[in-house]
Amino acid sequence: ARSFADIGDIVRGKDLYLGTNEEKKPLEENLKEIFKKLYEKLNDPQKSSYNDDGTGNYYKLREYWWNANRNDVWKAITCEAKSDDKYKIIKPDGTTKDSNKGQCRCITGDPPTNLDYVPQYLRWFEEWAED
Repeated sequence: ARSFADIGDIVRGKDLYLGTNEEKKPLEENLKEIFKKLYEKLNDPQKSSYNDDGTGNYYKLREYWWNANRNDVWKAITCEAKSDDKYKIIKPDGTTKDSNKGQCRCITGDPPTNLDYVPQYLRWFEEWAED
């Protein structure tokens, strides 16, 4: 689920990992180009909702795209999971709860939301605390 949340951050332009310029810059430039092309294909009424802020990032469009496609991204990530693989939620008291019916999917078939909208730095704190 952390990878899923990280992909969401990258797509939405909210990734805090700085990395090196040779790693991050080509990715960001590709994302800018992809979302520019998507924006150009929108009809006029839709375009006004997703105008660029002058940076070429199209943050509103990126957010919309993630919301519209996150289910398919989750299915793609988990498509090779076995039917008895588990995705577990760790509760604040340290106990775990299964949140899936198979293939690491929630009972509803939706992707888990307990991490994908949690700010990245908070996910990092949780991950570091586990080590």
